[in-house]
Amino acid sequence: MTEKLTRALGLRRLQEFLPRAGEIYTCGRNFVPGPNDAAPAVSQLSPFLQRRLLCEPEALAAVRAQHSDVAAQKFIQEILWRTYWKGWLEQRPSVWRSYCAAVATEGAAQIKGLAAAEKAQSGIACFDAWVQKLQQTGLLHNHERMWFASIWIFTLQLPWSLGAAFFYRHLLDGDAASNTLSWRWVAGLQTRGKTYLARSDNIAKYTRGQFSHTPDLATAAVPVAPEAAPPQIRLELTPLPEDWQGDRQGLLICPDDLSVEHGALGSGRFAAIAAVSARWQAQVHGWSPTVLQAGDEALEDAAGRAQAHYGQPVTTLFPTTAQPSLHEALFAWVQAYRLECVVMVRPFIGPWEDALAPFFAAAQKRGLQVLTMRREHDRQFFPAATHGYFRFKKRLSL
Repeated sequence: MTEKLTRALGLRRLQEFLPRAGEIYTCGRNFVPGPNDAAPAVSQLSPFLQRRLLCEPEALAAVRAQHSDVAAQKFIQEILWRTYWKGWLEQRPSVWRSYCAAVATEGAAQIKGLAAAEKAQSGIACFDAWVQKLQQTGLLHNHERMWFASIWIFTLQLPWSLGAAFFYRHLLDGDAASNTLSWRWVAGLQTRGKTYLARSDNIAKYTRGQFSHTPDLATAAVPVAPEAAPPQIRLELTPLPEDWQGDRQGLLICPDDLSVEHGALGSGRFAAIAAVSARWQAQVHGWSPTVLQAGDEALEDAAGRAQAHYGQPVTTLFPTTAQPSLHEALFAWVQAYRLECVVMVRPFIGPWEDALAPFFAAAQKRGLQVLTMRREHDRQFFPAATHGYFRFKKRLSL
């Protein structure tokens, strides 16, 4: 991405996409855009939605203003797939924890073929091209992601978790729920026994002949060994209390949601505002320079908008030698402004929930109030993500 990742760019991309959100998207979304395709069928909005530089209701409302729900059905469903994945994982956090543990264990092992695959030296032309494209741009078309995951798991016979981690390091729209659960789906874990098999003819068709023949692909996709059904927990979807505003409150901006001025927190008055840099997670997950740069750009944009909206300077919290842990940096900020309460959009299950968990625990022990809120979109849709997507879709009459 040559332009900085900002809300303004996301809004412009949305406006540019709107004429294509109906029939053009429906008919062309499965085809991989070519390098000279100036107006691809796909929206290219996912890096903005992932960080909530754009919020899902904004995108849905804009599309529905120009197209009927029938005409834009496929795009609407793609937006809600992302919501479904998030809601499903929120109710089963053990799946994320198991994935992280598998990455740590398998990543420490000497796995044959892993280095070659990650260096675009697998010998499979399309796969190696996708590795290079991902590393250079931070983006892959959804069909490319499915083919890639299938070849990784069933042809190269590499652990699915390490493939998901490879994507997560390099994708500009890397989302803990969508990425992890999509890899599980290809592997046959998400929908028990249902796998996805990459085929040469399918690749040729939807790349419009760029890869006309891909030999030696796996001819069968045997599901990864099944696991016990993950426990389902009760969602925390309580809205902010009506009397939530106070005098010594601080607003905390987390990279999971970078449009805090839009929504319930927009009317708040805060004694201090802090934004958490993506650099706290860059080393933990090995994010590429491209992903880290995008995270820095998005956070800078969010901080600037927050400062303009609330009329308050924003402190950006970076890891330093003096403050190597996030919860220490947060408490230093709390003490500097004598805060009695911290308010924020609750992070999703994933890296930021992991990173902020010690702060939440320590705040409770120290008597610091932390108020977290969920957006209305999440409160509406997450409870329906109890089983598969089609039951989710049916429950909500989508």
